[in-house]
Amino acid sequence: MAHRNPTPTVDIIIELIDKPHLPIVLIERQNPPHGWALPGGFVDYGESVETAAKREAEEEVSLQVELIEQFQVYSAPDRDPRQHTLSVVFLASAQGEPKANDDAKNLGIFPSWELPKNLCFDHERILRDYWRYRNYGIRPHLTN
Repeated sequence: MAHRNPTPTVDIIIELIDKPHLPIVLIERQNPPHGWALPGGFVDYGESVETAAKREAEEEVSLQVELIEQFQVYSAPDRDPRQHTLSVVFLASAQGEPKANDDAKNLGIFPSWELPKNLCFDHERILRDYWRYRNYGIRPHLTN
């Protein structure tokens, strides 16, 4: 009997440390689901989640990131409309000018008060949790 398991993914909250107010980088997705998202993607077989996060940042936004910490794992079965995934979310820092690559149609640099409305997946929740953690040091509560 074949096992059906969630597919591992990574998402990266990239703070641009050489810009005022530590804005973050979001991509506008070229492929469905369309909208804005954190840089990230699927973990390749034989690859660690840390390596996947660095690779995805390089592929999607042309930045070499320094991973600061593993922030949280998000695994709600409906977080990705394509299939059941779980995402290991990292906080990272980078310097320089990001450029849209790979499956990123566009990218934006956003301070906390100017996030786009049409965020994909569960990235609105992830970013809400992140800003709460960043501003008040409160980690997200674990929920089902």
